[in-house]
Amino acid sequence: MADFPFDIVAFDLDGTLLETHRDLGTAVNHALTLGGFAVVPIESATDLIGGGAKIMLRRALDAQGGVEEGRFRELYKAMLRYYGEHYADYTRPYPHALEVLDELRGRGVRLAVVTNKFFEFANGVLDKLGMHDRIDLVLGGDSLGKGRAKPAPDLIWAARDRLGGGRLAFVGDSSYDMKAGRAAGVPVVAVTYGYHDLAPLAMGADAVVDSLDQLVPVLETL
Repeated sequence: MADFPFDIVAFDLDGTLLETHRDLGTAVNHALTLGGFAVVPIESATDLIGGGAKIMLRRALDAQGGVEEGRFRELYKAMLRYYGEHYADYTRPYPHALEVLDELRGRGVRLAVVTNKFFEFANGVLDKLGMHDRIDLVLGGDSLGKGRAKPAPDLIWAARDRLGGGRLAFVGDSSYDMKAGRAAGVPVVAVTYGYHDLAPLAMGADAVVDSLDQLVPVLETL
């Protein structure tokens, strides 16, 4: 560890470690169909992701005129039920994700997933994909209670504390990730693939990578 500048590296999940838009988009379409709305093309579901499942569904519904709040809650619950049964049908790790996790672990780095996805889903999909044993800590958007998900810094601070402290870097794909890292006072790395709500170069990251196989050399420079 003496030659590596970070004790902990924390990753966002959707759009950073995992390509999840097909399963998320299918769950959104399940809710849209129940509500009598037109489904969205699965590939365009990438434009909806960011901020958690509730925001994703609301964006899809608002684009078609929206629904009243009681009906929204019904459709949201239906979406979550469906997703809970199908979160690993199409989801896969991005290229080099497993290799970079193994390399960092080999250097003695502690690894965390910090996501706005519900803990149950994040933990479950990592387990289904055989990645859970590579991660020391998983924190979801509901792990600390309401109002403490990204872009608030709380999840990042909690990850650092629960993993014993030390210098932490955070890796993500959205402005939620960059804002959370900035608010937490830690270096942030943006990936240029994934599900962006802003252009990667405009998100204010300390560094940008096009692929996870570039991550370790970039972290060594921060």
